[in-house]
Amino acid sequence: MADYEKDDMEVEEEPVVVMTDEEGNEYYYHEEVIIPVGDKKFAILVPIDIDEDEEEGCECGCEEEETDVYIARIDIDENGEEVYVDPTDEEFDEVRKAYEELLTEEDDEE
Repeated sequence: MADYEKDDMEVEEEPVVVMTDEEGNEYYYHEEVIIPVGDKKFAILVPIDIDEDEEEGCECGCEEEETDVYIARIDIDENGEEVYVDPTDEEFDEVRKAYEELLTEEDDEE
């Protein structure tokens, strides 16, 4: 087993966001990007596939499929903790537009 010094490794831990639906099913996401709109912050959440049976690196091209993202407004609750809530329809449209512009800028840079 190899020994590693703490400074030799860069580990980026993404916070996992757990969303629960009305039926108690849990869904796991990571924050792809935080988008400020006005004085509010919105998270673009990407699903985390927890299916361990799925083989990675298959040649079918499935990893290239578009992934549905979830847009959530980040509010602060009474305990000072960040909570994710559904945005209003107007907020959703504004964030979607800002996210699409961000993706277009990234594509133009490549």
